[in-house]
Amino acid sequence: MRVIAGKAKGRNLLSVPGDTTRPIMDRVKTALFDILRPTLPAVRMLDLFGGSGAVGIEALSQGAEHCTFTELSDKAVGIIKKNLEATGLNTQAEVRHTDAFKFLRNTSQKFDLIYIAPPQYKNLWVEAMHIIAEGPELVTQNGRIIVQIDPSEYEKLSLNDFDEVSERKYGRTLLLFYHRKNATLAV
Repeated sequence: MRVIAGKAKGRNLLSVPGDTTRPIMDRVKTALFDILRPTLPAVRMLDLFGGSGAVGIEALSQGAEHCTFTELSDKAVGIIKKNLEATGLNTQAEVRHTDAFKFLRNTSQKFDLIYIAPPQYKNLWVEAMHIIAEGPELVTQNGRIIVQIDPSEYEKLSLNDFDEVSERKYGRTLLLFYHRKNATLAV
């Protein structure tokens, strides 16, 4: 696993030992950041289930201003911190060793981008989306939410303040893109 572009391009990233996280494949990450790159400068991001930190670190490398990582696993928190240090991006990041849902319910921060890639097959993405919908002020007016799941986990959600505007499938990875209703962003 490595950083694919930007100021930390080519730096190798550590993976979390075991099977508790699912790293994003390089081809999916490349496709995702081809979509995001034009909108990344000055973005404040939340990498909700941080894992190794690969997605948030990629965003920082490609121009995001700041990324907050939330992660419950001790091992994963340590890996995120090591990866941030190795890429020299640690001054642009905050790593919160906490439950993702507790963080969503208690933070007063606003984000331009929330990335949700929870452990598979537990419907955690649905719970996260409902919590965000209960507190839509977490997402800036033109902000977006991106969910990474296995296609078999998909279900259509009806959310008061957010619309699913696009989905992209890459093998066994499905990316769902949500925007606030009436946002002026394209996918």
